[in-house]
Amino acid sequence: MSVAVLTLISEDHNNNISNGRRKQTDKTLEQPKNSDLAKTLIAGVKYENGLNILEALSASGLRSIRYAKEVPGLNSIVANDISEAAVTSIRANIAHNDVNHLVTASHSDAVLVMYQHRRYQDRFHAVDLDPYGCPSHFLDAAVQCVSDGGVLLVTCTDMAVLCGNTPETCYSKYGSISLKNKACHEMALRILLQCIESHANRYSRYIVPLLSVSADFYIRVFVKIYTSAATGSKPSQIKFVLPHGPPVDALCQHCGHKHRIGGPIWSGPLHDTDFVVRLSTHIHTSTFGTLRRMEGVLAVISEELNDVPLYYTMDRLCSIVRCQTMSILSVRSAVLNAGYRVSYSHANRMSIKTDAPMYVLWDIVRYWESQNPIKMERRQNVSEAILSKKQTIKVDMTVREDANPESRQLKLVRFQENPLRYWGPGTRSTTWCVVALSSLL
Repeated sequence: MSVAVLTLISEDHNNNISNGRRKQTDKTLEQPKNSDLAKTLIAGVKYENGLNILEALSASGLRSIRYAKEVPGLNSIVANDISEAAVTSIRANIAHNDVNHLVTASHSDAVLVMYQHRRYQDRFHAVDLDPYGCPSHFLDAAVQCVSDGGVLLVTCTDMAVLCGNTPETCYSKYGSISLKNKACHEMALRILLQCIESHANRYSRYIVPLLSVSADFYIRVFVKIYTSAATGSKPSQIKFVLPHGPPVDALCQHCGHKHRIGGPIWSGPLHDTDFVVRLSTHIHTSTFGTLRRMEGVLAVISEELNDVPLYYTMDRLCSIVRCQTMSILSVRSAVLNAGYRVSYSHANRMSIKTDAPMYVLWDIVRYWESQNPIKMERRQNVSEAILSKKQTIKVDMTVREDANPESRQLKLVRFQENPLRYWGPGTRSTTWCVVALSSLL
């Protein structure tokens, strides 16, 4: 995905340079069109005015080498690492892959390298941060060394922190309180984006997310960095006022329990819809080994309601009232029939991302429970409080054709599949140890 994103960024960068030159030359001279220029860019060739990339935490240099071999229109790549052994490996890999003309090994502290490139003429067009764990201590330097309109690629692997297991640690690292709920993976994306935005704002800069992905056991975001105190708009069109609140009562109007407060989080779009469409088209022109996975994820992302933060999950809503889970198509149809929008989130296969108010979803759950009643002894305080309330809307669960998204109809690989059985974090099987010992005996 990173190779595909940087390929489009490189095309845009070189097109902008070409357009700038065209304005300075005689219009009668033949100049390559944007689409023609993109076709003429060749991966592995050094371009004087091409993209300059920094991989701040390179380890073996594998990613930098892939960029050099697969991303066209590059000028230079700096593969940096603080470990002397890693830099030795990077140099050997650069020589072995014959990319000395594009990739330069750097043995330094990543933060120092980025601070040394804060000057306008020294900035990178793309900075890739993929640390082990939290990237927050790199972000202050990163948002300063990216050129205006450049792209920042950031990965987080400390998902336990971002998903609410230790909210106090999340606050100390990201400046935000994480909540442990079903939407935690999207909330993790929004916490990271808010953290990057807050660092950028200190230098009169702001971010525009191109793509934000939750995959496997990490998250990765691709954001553009711009310089403007008014976020690219006319100052006269923006009026900042103090917020009013709280917007809720002391107790939840549905279950009667106390609220939990998290955040702050990024509440804007997670993706640039036009960029995602371009990316979906581009990946089919390449020979990526993970094409099916990329195609499915991008398809779901393109279907997401980009203006609706977070999501619910139907299995969780049903488990709260202790009733059996309804089918996803029935839920989506009921929401659509009520006059609201609904979509999946790529972060959860059971997700319900909708602009419908909470009472609408509980009305749907209440109606479903009335058709499939649970035993009275299964009702508890919370479920009783929710189910005993009167319906506020008329629920229609007639299945609609548009409730089934195109990505589902095409049977794309929409959500991540484990490459092997029992793959992923977990406890070691004790059964296997017993069998092994028995066979030895």
